[in-house]
Amino acid sequence: MTVFQYHNTIIEQFPHTVGGIILAENIQIGDATALVEVYDAEQKAVIEKIGSKPLSEIDSLAAWRRTFRGFNVNPTKYRSAPEALLRRLTKKGDIPHINPLVDIGNLISIRYALPIAVFDLTHVQGAITVHLADGSEHYKELGNDETLHPEVGEVVFSDEKTMVVARRWCWRQSAESAAQATTSNALITIEAQHEGGRGDVESALNDFLEVWDTYVMSSTQHAILDRTNTAFRD
Repeated sequence: MTVFQYHNTIIEQFPHTVGGIILAENIQIGDATALVEVYDAEQKAVIEKIGSKPLSEIDSLAAWRRTFRGFNVNPTKYRSAPEALLRRLTKKGDIPHINPLVDIGNLISIRYALPIAVFDLTHVQGAITVHLADGSEHYKELGNDETLHPEVGEVVFSDEKTMVVARRWCWRQSAESAAQATTSNALITIEAQHEGGRGDVESALNDFLEVWDTYVMSSTQHAILDRTNTAFRD
């Protein structure tokens, strides 16, 4: 059964797309006390590593900016998730803790400057597909019950019932897909658009699984997708 896929039009328009996909089932969070210290240490290391370098000059972030422009989204008005995280970190000095599942994703995201999403699959029906929206899809933001619709031509992740779980590719997840401490099944995506992105995605995926397996009990499957392999099946 297909769990996640890139639509052909996405691969045609964005041929450098690489996605590391992890399916985690029967999740049980263990003692994550030490994760707080690990995450805080990573934040300090990343601040030191970036120094005074503008975020726009980091290859992976610059590539996402180009990608956003490729589907007519202003990347300064709508920043990619890793750029937003790193902007918060470099300007305010820290990223708040949310819950172990999200914190692990954010930890690896800032390490590699790559978008990492942890999707709760409770409300997802069928495969998640990355595609260009036709505007009929439906979406709810965190903390808001209003039903919204993406712009026509916007890159979205949606399920087979047109529920959007992420808008503007890697800008923001939906309320329904946000990982919680009670999440039992999740899909994790780690993506890149820059030259050499496959190597970074593979390294980030391995690092993610190492940290995940330290604090989370689950059964996992994973794969790397690109223009030659566009779907992940369980």
